[in-house]
Amino acid sequence: MKVELFVPCFVDQLYPETAFSTVKLLEKAGCEVSYNAKQTCCGQPAYNAGYWEQAKEIGNKFLNDFSSSDYIVAPSASCVGMVKNGYNDLFTNTIVHNTCRNVQGNIFELSDFLINVLQRDYFGAELDGKAVYHDSCSGLRECKIKDEPRQLLSKVHGLEMVEMVDTDMCCGFGGTFAVKFDAISSAMAEQKVNNALAMKAEYVISTDLSCLMHLDGYIKKNNIPLKTMHLADVLVNGWLDY
Repeated sequence: MKVELFVPCFVDQLYPETAFSTVKLLEKAGCEVSYNAKQTCCGQPAYNAGYWEQAKEIGNKFLNDFSSSDYIVAPSASCVGMVKNGYNDLFTNTIVHNTCRNVQGNIFELSDFLINVLQRDYFGAELDGKAVYHDSCSGLRECKIKDEPRQLLSKVHGLEMVEMVDTDMCCGFGGTFAVKFDAISSAMAEQKVNNALAMKAEYVISTDLSCLMHLDGYIKKNNIPLKTMHLADVLVNGWLDY
């Protein structure tokens, strides 16, 4: 199966190791992974800030950078959610309408692809400790992902998964929200971290590095004994070649 890898700009610039983990997982699952080095952003920052014309320009580039027939997989529910939903506002009834619809039907967040397309949930990962899973707003509400990452994490050797209170509430990042409303954003991060600590968790795991970066900033600022990990990095942890 041919798969095109979409590495969001956020992952590319700040957490490239997660992109490599994604490639390892897809290849272990038997996929032939290709990467177009000319790809950039999906346009979400501009779209969320209200600059739809600029977002449309970036989105057009995205549609040209990827195939409209192959699967496209990304380690980010946020960016996949943008393509699946935000592009409706930008490209419905335009000259690229049909191309957009094909891409929207072929793009998947990583856990969604592993479980619902490849039907694989075991990758021989190991991680000792107790963890909570954070449902990102985009993953839960835009990509309709809830059970998929939990099913994958349940097969990780040594990992005890527990559910924290309000797991489906926002962490406070929200892109520019964290900049414009920093006090509210920080309070929301504090609540999320406290909910994880109440479960005596050692790790917070999610499908979105933007959420994890936000939480990790609060964690490090306050010297809290809690680690954040992306799902892809958990699923390759313990491999001999990791």
